[in-house]
Order: sequence, then structure tokens, then C-alpha cells
Amino acid sequence: MFIVITSLLDMALTNVELPVIKILRLLRTLRPLRVISHNIAMKLIVASLFESVGAIFNVIIVVLCVWLMFAIFAINIFAGKFFYCSIGKYTYRTKYQCNSNGGSWLRFDANFDDIF
Repeated sequence: MFIVITSLLDMALTNVELPVIKILRLLRTLRPLRVISHNIAMKLIVASLFESVGAIFNVIIVVLCVWLMFAIFAINIFAGKFFYCSIGKYTYRTKYQCNSNGGSWLRFDANFDDIF
């Protein structure tokens, strides 16, 4: 009933630009929830999803642990190796060559100097 009333109110006030009306427009996203209350199979699916949240959380923890292991491995191999020269990105390969030719030795935005 709340969703229907807010939808009707939103439709009645289409030309008004108030922050409160924008919130009412956001409540349109709740309309599909009415289908869940009328459909038994959909209720079963939603209940199953809520029951599986704990198992999904356990899988996420395992995936994060594997990600952490590969991140530590990449740091050990590639830490401090993703730099470039400001004047010749692929021409000067060492900090000494870059600085002696007037450039500055910069770090790539995507690097392996930390885990994140």
C-alpha cells in the first residue's frame, strides 16, 4: 500500500522539483517487491537467498584469502619495478638515464608497491 501511494503521489507531482519528491521517485524501485508477496515461488527464492548469505560470506572470505596470497606474491616479484621517465616513457629504462636527460622518474598509477 505504501509503494502504491508513493507512486501515485509521485505521478501527481511530476512537474515539481523538490528534494522530497526526488526521494519519492527513488521509491519506485520498490515496486517489484509487490511481486514477491504474491508469488509463492518467488518467496521461496528470496528466502533461499537470505538463508545462503552466510555461505556466500564464507566463500568471499576464502576468495579474499586467495587474492591476498597472490597480492603478496606479486609484491615480492614486481615491487619497485613499475616506473617510467616523463620525457621518454619507453626510451629511458633506468632512473639514471632519465635524470641525466632532464626527465623525472615517475611511478605508474597501477603498480605493485602495496597490496591495494
